[in-house]
Amino acid sequence: MEGFFFVNKFYIYIADFIEQGYLLMANEDIISIVDYHLQKWMGAEGNKLPTEIDSLMADPDQNPKEEWRTWFPINSRVTDSEISEFEDRIGHVLPADYITFLKHKHFYELNISEASFCEHPVFTWRKSLSEMIFDGYPKEFLIERGLIPFANWSDWGHLCFDTSGKNSDHNYRIVIWDHEIPYDNQFFASDFKTSMIKLDKQDRESCGDKE
Repeated sequence: MEGFFFVNKFYIYIADFIEQGYLLMANEDIISIVDYHLQKWMGAEGNKLPTEIDSLMADPDQNPKEEWRTWFPINSRVTDSEISEFEDRIGHVLPADYITFLKHKHFYELNISEASFCEHPVFTWRKSLSEMIFDGYPKEFLIERGLIPFANWSDWGHLCFDTSGKNSDHNYRIVIWDHEIPYDNQFFASDFKTSMIKLDKQDRESCGDKE
C-alpha cells in the first residue's frame, strides 16, 4: 500500500512539473512575441499619438507643444486584485495566458497581423478594455453571448474569447467576430497562446520575415 501511495505521489509530482513547464514555455512565447512587435512598432516610429499620454509612459524630453505625443512601453503594473476586480465586472475568469499578457507590458498600440490589441495604459487599462467589451458594438452580439473582445480585427470586427464552450480551465477558444454577420463567428485558434503564435507567424510571413 505504501508503494501505491509513493507511485501516486510521484505521478502527481511529474504532472505538476509538466504543467509548470508548459506554463513557463507559454509565458516565454507570449512575452517574446509582444516584445518583438512592440520593438518593431517603435522602430517604425509608430509610437506616437495625438492625445495625452500617461505620465509614466510619456517621453520626458519631448516638446510639450508638439501635438503628436511619443509613448514608450513599460513593465506592467497590473495587480492580482485589479485582475480579480475586472473578472468580477465582466463575469468571467480570464485565461492564465492572457493574464501573463496583461502583466507583461503597458502600451498604447500593439498591432500583429490583422489584430490591433486594446490599448493597455498604466492607469486606465481597465477602462479601455471595459469600453471595448461594453461600449463598442451592441452587447447583445458580444458579451451577452459569452464573447469577450480583446482586439480589433482589421476594420470590421474583433478577436474574442468564446466563453460559451466547456472550459474548466478558462482556456477559451479564440474566434473572429464580424459585425456584418454577428451570429456567425469564425474559429481562429484553440486558445490565447496559440492565437498569439498564429498572429506572429502571419505577420512575419506577410513581411517576408521568417525568423
